[in-house]
Amino acid sequence: MGSWQERFVTRARPWQSGHALPLVAIALVVLITVVDIVSPSDIVLGPLLVIAPAITAWSEGPWTTGGVGIAAVAAQALIGWRSGVLSSRSLLVQVIALALLSALVVALALVRDRRRRELAQVRSVAEAAQRVLLWPLPERMGSLQLASRYVAAEDEASIGGDLYAAARTEHGARVLIGDVRGKGLPAIGEAALLLGAFREAAHHHTGLPALAASLERSVTRYLADFEPEEESGERFVTALLLEIPDDAPIVRMTSCGHVAPLLLGPERRVSVPELSPAPPLGVGLTDPDGGVVDEVPFGAEDTLVLYTDGVVEARDPRGVFYPFAQRAARWAGCPPGALLDHVQRDLVAHTGGRLGDDVALIAIRRAPAAREARTGARTRAVRHGGGPPG
Repeated sequence: MGSWQERFVTRARPWQSGHALPLVAIALVVLITVVDIVSPSDIVLGPLLVIAPAITAWSEGPWTTGGVGIAAVAAQALIGWRSGVLSSRSLLVQVIALALLSALVVALALVRDRRRRELAQVRSVAEAAQRVLLWPLPERMGSLQLASRYVAAEDEASIGGDLYAAARTEHGARVLIGDVRGKGLPAIGEAALLLGAFREAAHHHTGLPALAASLERSVTRYLADFEPEEESGERFVTALLLEIPDDAPIVRMTSCGHVAPLLLGPERRVSVPELSPAPPLGVGLTDPDGGVVDEVPFGAEDTLVLYTDGVVEARDPRGVFYPFAQRAARWAGCPPGALLDHVQRDLVAHTGGRLGDDVALIAIRRAPAAREARTGARTRAVRHGGGPPG
């Protein structure tokens, strides 16, 4: 999976495609050689030949760089021969210096290529971890349309401490989005634990308070076993739990210190539900009963956008925060996947391609009732052996 950083860099440097730089380097060798030969004897351009292997190493491997370096050394010798100073001490020093500098550039190219291979391996492992931990959300779940996006702030990582999951239950859907405090392997470990606990507990608790209390116990046990002593009491997870029933145009939410979602309606209407947040998971202050449940209307063609604080804390080069609600309103009528694509591109453009924190996004839309009726009718017809209704 190509990251947005890779696509951004590819767009920023299209002139590096193919073998453009080696051709430029060879052209420089020829140009410097010709100009030095035809110039007066007091003008010496031979030392500039070191530029050729240096720019070649920018995009090519050690073999190509070495070849350009040999061509530069040969050109320096040709200049000395044409000038009649081939056996002079000055030219000998220049040739040796050029050869040593070219060898140094080749060595740097070798080190760079090795680091590139190591980085590619790290990215491969990170992408595998992402596929294991952050299962892609289904595009449909009952009467809901869903989409999700994850954007890591670090170029060499594809996953961090942000997390999301969804589960289909007997009476509707349950969704989790969260943000683990901290970065690195400890944050990924806590994210993995919480995702596993949610996927199991979502099917065994009748209400969100009981589900939140279960997740609190799982996180507390994990931190008791693995939290470093120097970070005691400083690690926690913010989480937002949603329950969307099939038989009512509402959504129930329990916030454990997490930001409230955006609710997008027809005609670009945007609102932020007022939640009664409980403390984050893992700090030991969560209500034993799991906290408060907030109920918000969620009708046909409404869209909920869940997100982590990496979105609202993103800044442009001047320090201006990303106006998330205002920008999201532009695409309120889009399907969930298209909406998140617009937001992701706009967010990256706002920050100039450099995010300060990981970003997780989920869009959930309740399909129109008429469409659901047609889908249900076709499903019943197929189950009873008939064709779809006309």
